Amino acid sequence: MNPATIYHRPLSEYAFALDDTHYVFRLRTGKGEALSCKFYYADRAIMTPELEFFCLPMEKFRVDQYFDWYEIRLETGFERIAYYFELTDGKETISYYGDCYEMVGQPDRSDYFQLPFNHRADRLVVPKWTKDAIVYNIFPDSFADGKRTISGNSAVGLGGTISGITDNLDYIASMGFNCIYMNPIFEAESYHRYDTLDYYEIDPQMGTKDDLKTMVQRAHSMGIRVILDGVFNHISSSHFMFRDVLEHGQDSEYYDCFYQLPEHPVIPKPGEYPKYTCFSYVSNMPKTNTANPYLRQYFCDVGTYWIREFDIDGWRLDVANELDDGFLRAFRTAVKQVKKDALIVGEVWENAAHYLNGDMLDCAMNYDFRRYCRRFFAEETVGAETFDTNVSTLLLRYGENALYAQLNLLDSHDVSRYMTLCGENIEKMELSVLLQMTFPGMPCVFYGNEKGMNGNTESEYRQAMAWEKMHPLEDVYRSLIALRKNHPALRYGDFRTNIASDKVYRYSRSWDDKRVTITMNLGDVAIQAPKNGKLLLKKGENYEIIGAWEYEVREEQIHGGDDL
Repeated sequence: MNPATIYHRPLSEYAFALDDTHYVFRLRTGKGEALSCKFYYADRAIMTPELEFFCLPMEKFRVDQYFDWYEIRLETGFERIAYYFELTDGKETISYYGDCYEMVGQPDRSDYFQLPFNHRADRLVVPKWTKDAIVYNIFPDSFADGKRTISGNSAVGLGGTISGITDNLDYIASMGFNCIYMNPIFEAESYHRYDTLDYYEIDPQMGTKDDLKTMVQRAHSMGIRVILDGVFNHISSSHFMFRDVLEHGQDSEYYDCFYQLPEHPVIPKPGEYPKYTCFSYVSNMPKTNTANPYLRQYFCDVGTYWIREFDIDGWRLDVANELDDGFLRAFRTAVKQVKKDALIVGEVWENAAHYLNGDMLDCAMNYDFRRYCRRFFAEETVGAETFDTNVSTLLLRYGENALYAQLNLLDSHDVSRYMTLCGENIEKMELSVLLQMTFPGMPCVFYGNEKGMNGNTESEYRQAMAWEKMHPLEDVYRSLIALRKNHPALRYGDFRTNIASDKVYRYSRSWDDKRVTITMNLGDVAIQAPKNGKLLLKKGENYEIIGAWEYEVREEQIHGGDDL
């Protein structure tokens, strides 16, 4: 065995508590290097000269091109755990302690890996409803101003309104969505509304507070939750705080509410870079200093106000990775005190593990899901083996609670439409959506994807909702959303890869006494269709084979039960 390939990190996605008595421990090894792995654990605080270790076998639960992962799901009353791993390849045995592989003599208590204490306060607890959530992302300006209409009559933007969303809640529900995430609706200067002028007012072009209250109430009556977009990393340069800074400079009471300002900041001329920190060098979006106590409390009050007064169900935080950790902790605490099961989603395009330790975010937007799907399905630049390695990255980067709450998206208001990346190929889109609806986490669908909307530029991918357009993808989304809703294994189950070879990808998800298996064929050559279990869904007319760009979904009884 090569010790350099063996890896474990305590108090991370490799070692975490699910609740008071259930733990998960993971170990990575080089692919095929170990035949078996054992897990040794003890009560690290026991008042005896030597620790008493218990031994359990670990399961090899994931394999990709480069690594094997072993896992043990441990139930114990121990609140403090010392542990180590023992690996064998049939010729040699290696004991893997904390930061070393072999010990000379008897190890001391401090030599072992440690889970010092299972603190309730340090565990990430996400709202239970997230596992059942299927999210519809609406860019409000572009969605609707009436029943199945968007007129485009507006001085700024296309004129979508909150009432327009309310008028079409029946459509959203009929598709199967049970959560709406809206891009900003607060008073702003731009059509996109990411330059907030007033966090306590609805943009007049969008409607009124009463419109929002009606929309939320009606959505809730239909079993649909509502999440708002909070833009706290930056504000409009016309916001009263920044206007005061422009007028009074360093003497402004709000001077420290902004990040790295010159003594007397001024709005730059067109084509010039601002001499103050902004969002992406956009001068009309100065960056806030959320470490400032006044501003921190101001935004926390905003977060709780819309929950108390309008009963919204959570916040998506724009540019969450540029907000300071202290603010994220304060915001989470404030929001959860008002509504315990409110969801806090962070816009983090990269690995978000730093923010998912129980004190900042509940989950993050999973842009890597889009990136990996793009390569495998849309562009066909990688094979199934590489894709499965990417899947391993997604499945193993977070602890379980965060994994099942991640927001899995194919596109958003910030990127090209995924249909465009697919070259408007419906088969590629359908397979991507199939994975999205059967993957751990919350599927998030950008408005109009179900109507085959496309676009590369901002004005294109934020175009008006194609209400008049009928598209085959509508039925695809309805059937795949129904599949997810009707089979708990696709919401709660584990994820195991069965086949990842060239153009064939097969995986299964198991929960309780059911296993659901999905087989995809991206190749030109038909493959033999599985025979086991009950057929739930199939693309293709020949039940003996799975043809090019076809798939099937099957369910079988497990744990000794009879096949369905």
